[in-house]
Amino acid sequence: MGCCQSLCPDEQNPLRKDGAQPLQPSQTHRGGATTAAGLDDGGDGGVAGGGGGIPSFSEFSLSDLKTATNNFSSDNIVSESGEKAPNLVYKGRLENRRWIAVKKFTKMAWPHPKQFAEEAWGVGKLRHNRLANLIGYCCDGDERLLVAEFMPNDTLAKHLFHWENQTIEWAMRLRVGYHIAEALDYCSSEGRPLYHDLNAYRVLFDEDGDPRLSCFGLMKNSRDGKSYSTNLAYTPPEYLRNGRVTPESVTYSFGTVLLDLLSGKHIPPSHALDMIRGKNIIQLMDSHLEGKFSTEEATVVVELASQCLQYEPRERPNTKDLVATLSPLQTKLEVPSCVMLGIKKQEEAPPTPQKPLSPLGEACSRMDLTAIHQILVMAHYRDDEGTNELSFQEWTQQIKDMLDARKRGDQAFREKDFKTAIDCYSQFVDVGTMVSPTVFGRRSLCYLLCDQPDAALRDAMQAQCVYPDWPTAFYMQSVALAKLNMNTDAADMLNEAAQLEEKRQRGGKGS
Repeated sequence: MGCCQSLCPDEQNPLRKDGAQPLQPSQTHRGGATTAAGLDDGGDGGVAGGGGGIPSFSEFSLSDLKTATNNFSSDNIVSESGEKAPNLVYKGRLENRRWIAVKKFTKMAWPHPKQFAEEAWGVGKLRHNRLANLIGYCCDGDERLLVAEFMPNDTLAKHLFHWENQTIEWAMRLRVGYHIAEALDYCSSEGRPLYHDLNAYRVLFDEDGDPRLSCFGLMKNSRDGKSYSTNLAYTPPEYLRNGRVTPESVTYSFGTVLLDLLSGKHIPPSHALDMIRGKNIIQLMDSHLEGKFSTEEATVVVELASQCLQYEPRERPNTKDLVATLSPLQTKLEVPSCVMLGIKKQEEAPPTPQKPLSPLGEACSRMDLTAIHQILVMAHYRDDEGTNELSFQEWTQQIKDMLDARKRGDQAFREKDFKTAIDCYSQFVDVGTMVSPTVFGRRSLCYLLCDQPDAALRDAMQAQCVYPDWPTAFYMQSVALAKLNMNTDAADMLNEAAQLEEKRQRGGKGS
């Protein structure tokens, strides 16, 4: 329950330990992210970037990613083919609560770590709101891992081929094609024109329902391995001849995606071209649209798909042509993508506590740090009972010094000298012989009052680790998350704290 999950044993810093730029917090819903997958054969996982911005590309430690993915649990696999995919993709969550997608290669795919790192850094330089951006990598021993933004609203394949409630309306299909064309054009303009195995599984939907192109396709599946894992019927003809991916090959694959958008089915290009030559455009169109599309617009898209699927690569349009053709077809610009997809944007309805809040809960919901301070002073250390069991031998001078540091911290805390309180409480924590959720809770508030919400969140999480069902730990996390503009997460945490308080009022420790 709550932020802590498996991060507990020692005091961990959510900032990068290797000196890389710290990751920025996101505003994704803490519990409700649905899986997104994309093909490798395979699968791309789609944490949405949210309001926290895209973090700088950096190297992750293997322990970071193991923690984020629950030790690469099979329950976290979001590859479309599950455990059968050659390169598995996992959903994970970093300590700063950002959702991520982690693609796991075999060492055989990339035997030389330097080559893998160089390729990853090349893709990691790209930053665009039409991409599910690459934010990091890990090269540790035999492990080869890529880390990307997670997209919580599934793939184009899921929405086109396996939909449950509604099919994608025509205007949204045109938006998908346009956004992906923009993504490809951006990558081409940045010197990364090759995209490997472009298909409907590579198109992911973010928290707003906007389509994005998975960054995983910008990197080869292996140093020398094949780039196309789809059926040969969908593979560019020149790739079958020479095994090389070219910018024109990418255009061909984009044409197959246009066919998917038109037909709602994954049909072989040769079959589709026969229908186009026979002027059977209506027969090509998805029957689930029930005729609710513009014939003129459909004709333009069919013609563009036909050009993309030309046998001779030189006869295919380039990415700028794709954008120029699809741009005039964009309609319903004022309608959000999530509305057209029929999905609920998670940030729109943050949960609110269903039960009356305690005074501490009310203060936290108002972010009233002065009131929180008064309550924590009055609570003293009554919730620390049972969190320490020391033997007689441990009552050394070191223990006395540690308790004296805590005492000085308490005095500074009461006198509102919060910087001194942080220093004294840090002396207590650093010794490590005793653990005190109250110290973490108090130091968390001190950090908030010193405008350090990242550190405050870390301490509140540590308080939860020491005492997993302590409402105060959850309340302090809610305030820190709100300070970090992670408002939905903050509301969720406030709700959990209220539920814990209600549970404990029926029996057990009082908070």
